[in-house]
Amino acid sequence: MKRRFLNIAAAIAISLIAAGCATTAGPDDVSDPVAGFTTVAARAGAVTGKRTVWVRSREEAQALSVQVKSLVRKKTIGPDVAVQVALLNNKGLQAAYAEIGLSAADVWQEGMLVNPTISVGTIGIDPVRTIEGAVASNILALMTRQRRVAVADTRFRQAQLRAAEETLRLAADTRRAWINAVSARESVSYLNQAQAAADAASELAQK
Repeated sequence: MKRRFLNIAAAIAISLIAAGCATTAGPDDVSDPVAGFTTVAARAGAVTGKRTVWVRSREEAQALSVQVKSLVRKKTIGPDVAVQVALLNNKGLQAAYAEIGLSAADVWQEGMLVNPTISVGTIGIDPVRTIEGAVASNILALMTRQRRVAVADTRFRQAQLRAAEETLRLAADTRRAWINAVSARESVSYLNQAQAAADAASELAQK
């Protein structure tokens, strides 16, 4: 029994030393959830030349609504304006940007050190086995910490890529839709002109 307690004490000491020597891992840009979005916004802006915004409060939403209205009120909507409005006023993009923040928080949480703990209140009928199980769990958490951080970081990078992809796709789709709309309107105008000319020719022929 005494030897078992000594083994447990040694295991606790090892886990405490490991916790003290370990350092917080993970990318530098996860400490601030906005930083991950800023990277995506910069890359998307370099391609599209347009601004993207991550709305995180009611005040920001109201201010953005005013900006969007000012872009379209009593103005002719060109392709650039159409793309900018789409990027600022799309709920799907907001969800993608929010996912970046959540993923960054996961990386930060996994990177935080978990101090080995043993609660006296959890000791049951067999205190030795209870303490052994708690120590094993603490050591396992320390041993798997680096891998858990790596997995969380991969998900964070994937969230960034998905958000950037959705931003660029929306910009391209909006520009394509604007071109199609203008083409359709011009086709209708040409058809109306052709119909008017045909009607005039028919009337002239009757006369």
